[in-house]
Amino acid sequence: MPLSSEQAMHVAHVLTEALPYLQRFAGTTVVIKYGGNAMVDAELQRGFARDVVLMKAVGINPVVVHGGGPQIGELLGRIGKTSEFIQGMRVTDSETMDVVEMVLGGLVNNQIVSLINTQGGRAVGLTGKDGGLIRARKLTLPAASGDALDIGYVGEVAGIEPAVVNMLDAGEFIPVIAPIGVGEDGRSYNINADLAAGRIAEALGAEKLVLLTNTAGVLDRQGTLLTGLSPERVEALIVDGTIHGGMLPKIRCALEAVAGGVRAAHIVDGRVEHAVLLELFTDVGVGTLIQRPA
Repeated sequence: MPLSSEQAMHVAHVLTEALPYLQRFAGTTVVIKYGGNAMVDAELQRGFARDVVLMKAVGINPVVVHGGGPQIGELLGRIGKTSEFIQGMRVTDSETMDVVEMVLGGLVNNQIVSLINTQGGRAVGLTGKDGGLIRARKLTLPAASGDALDIGYVGEVAGIEPAVVNMLDAGEFIPVIAPIGVGEDGRSYNINADLAAGRIAEALGAEKLVLLTNTAGVLDRQGTLLTGLSPERVEALIVDGTIHGGMLPKIRCALEAVAGGVRAAHIVDGRVEHAVLLELFTDVGVGTLIQRPA
C-alpha cells in the first residue's frame, strides 16, 4: 500500500534526524549482546535482524554476541537433567557442557544466522573457540567458608583474539558469536554473554556496546529512566542503592567496557521493537547511555 503524504513526511523526518548519527558512526564497530525477550518473540526477532542488516548497509560493523540460557534449560529438562544454579551461575558438569555447546554453538547460533540472512544480511556463525577468539579460564566462586566453589565448566574471559572477527567485518559479513571459550587445557567453557560481549567490544575498539535486556534501563527511585550517565555518576548510583539487584552485573559490564576503551555502552529495552536503531539513531533513544566524558 502506498504511503500517505503524512506518512511519507514522517519517514523523511525520521531519516533527517538519523543522518548525523549515520555519518558519525559510519565505519565504526557496534557490539550487541542479544538476549531476553528480543530473542524469543517472533516479531522482535525479525525487527532485530532488520536493524542489524540496516546497520551493515549504512557502513556500520555490527557484531552480535548471544545468550541462550532458557533454551539450555529447556533441553536439559527434556533429557531429564535438573538445572542447578549457585550465585546465579549454572553448575555445568561435562554432560551439561555438551548441551551448552549443542544449544549455543548449534541451535541458537544457527537460528540467528538464518534470521539475519533471511532479512538480506550475510551473517556467519562462530563460537569463541573459532580462531581462538575467546580464551577462557575456569571461574570459581567464593564460598561463605572462604573456600572456592567449583561449578564445573563455567569460565571467565582470559583474553580475546579478534582476528577472525576483523576478517569477517572486512569481508562485509556480520559475525554472530556464541560465548563459548576454550581454556589452556583445551576444554570448552560456558561464559556469561554480557561479559563476553564487553570484552569483545574492548578488543575490537568498538564505538559502542549495546546490551539488550528485559528492562527499560537504569531507573531512579521514582522510576524515571536515566541516561547520559558518566562512569562516576553510575558509581554514585550504586553506592546510594539506586542501582541494585539484577541490574548490577550489567552495569559492571558496561563500566568495564567503557574503562577498557569502548566509547559508550547502552543498556536497552529489548522488548521495544527496533530498540537498537531507536537507541543509536534518534535523539531520544530507548535506554540508558553510559559514556566517558568528551
